[in-house]
Amino acid sequence: MARTVIPFGPQHPVLPEPIHLSLVVEDEKVVEALPTLGYVHRGLEMLATKRDYNQMIQIVERVCGICSMIHSLCYCQGIEEMMGIEVPRRARMLRVVWSELHRLHSHLLWLGLFADSFGFEALFMQLWKIREKVMDLNEATTGNRVIVSVNVVGGVRADLDESQVRWIKETLVDVEASIKSLQSTIMNDRTVCRRTKGIGILSKQAAYDLGAAGPMLRASGVAQDMRQLKYAGFDEIPFEPVVETAGDCWARGAVRFRESLQSIDLVRQALDKLDSSELAAKVKGKPEGEVITRVEQPRGECLYYLKGNGDKFLDRVRIRTPTFANIPPLAAILPGLDFADVPVVVLSIDPCISCTER
Repeated sequence: MARTVIPFGPQHPVLPEPIHLSLVVEDEKVVEALPTLGYVHRGLEMLATKRDYNQMIQIVERVCGICSMIHSLCYCQGIEEMMGIEVPRRARMLRVVWSELHRLHSHLLWLGLFADSFGFEALFMQLWKIREKVMDLNEATTGNRVIVSVNVVGGVRADLDESQVRWIKETLVDVEASIKSLQSTIMNDRTVCRRTKGIGILSKQAAYDLGAAGPMLRASGVAQDMRQLKYAGFDEIPFEPVVETAGDCWARGAVRFRESLQSIDLVRQALDKLDSSELAAKVKGKPEGEVITRVEQPRGECLYYLKGNGDKFLDRVRIRTPTFANIPPLAAILPGLDFADVPVVVLSIDPCISCTER
């Protein structure tokens, strides 16, 4: 049987990310998938030698806009650990609020794009309509919709007054009701189920062996979430990972749908725990030593390695993002699928090439 090599991406009418795959196809079946990374490269890690450790906060926020707040959170936590800084409780809770709002809008964005990938345009528009309310919360409380720039070494630069706290809670009631109104559609609709159930199955053992991260890992039955490390304010907020067991595209969608509702609950708990402590601790000295810090982005575990020598410039910033971890599992589950299912399966890992190629 003749084989054809089809270049899939980096520009594609379905995929918003410039991911590139060379698909070896026999008739309509994929027999091999070869990913190619490096189409987008910005050299952000090298800037650590040219921008001081405070300026680098704005740099790491631009690794990825959608989860910018969580990138800067991970970076700041590493600097704080090196410098022995204890972040005030109010700042830690505010970090939970904005990081979970980022997770919420990221999952809603992905759910909409996922619906678009198999032609469900009405669902796509409904989910993005809900997401706009979350973006309004970001803009009103930080001044920006996407790159909110609230983290500083030692805490946060923005605060919430009582009227803003009430408004956030009221808005989240509406957002939660809107998301739940789509639950039957996302979970049970015939179109969704036919394009997602039993497609792109990643077993629990394969997910573990191939190093999958985030919803892709948890959709295969592995209860691992970096928020279990109790960073920021998660040490005071009860948390259990959202897990599905089917390991297919439907399960990955279900995990993100359920995590959207979980994020709303986490924001509420964090708002209820706000106290009158300072927004940021005083910072003295310069970062020195080596540290590895991990957080849970919407796509999974994000890891920062930082090295300082007591100067205002860091010696090294190394970032490992979740999409990089999820590329090997993606390459493993594509062979054997129909070519028409490739966009759905690729989007099911929620690829972020901006994160992956820095």
